Amino acid sequence: MAIFRAHEVRQLSDVELAEQLSKLQLDLMQGRGKVSAGGAPENPGHIREVRRTIARIMTEQNARRAGKQA
Repeated sequence: MAIFRAHEVRQLSDVELAEQLSKLQLDLMQGRGKVSAGGAPENPGHIREVRRTIARIMTEQNARRAGKQA
């Protein structure tokens, strides 16, 4: 799954943000499921990066929502 930086997130459309958010949330759920089942993740830092990317996307969505209201 792609990890986006802030400038990459700003370039995505609203629809693309929603799609990427759902994909990343699914990826996070699968990664956490693997760890909770007792397995070792292939890349331990991947879960952290996915969480941060989800936060970047949600922050951008909230900023766009606030900008439309103001």
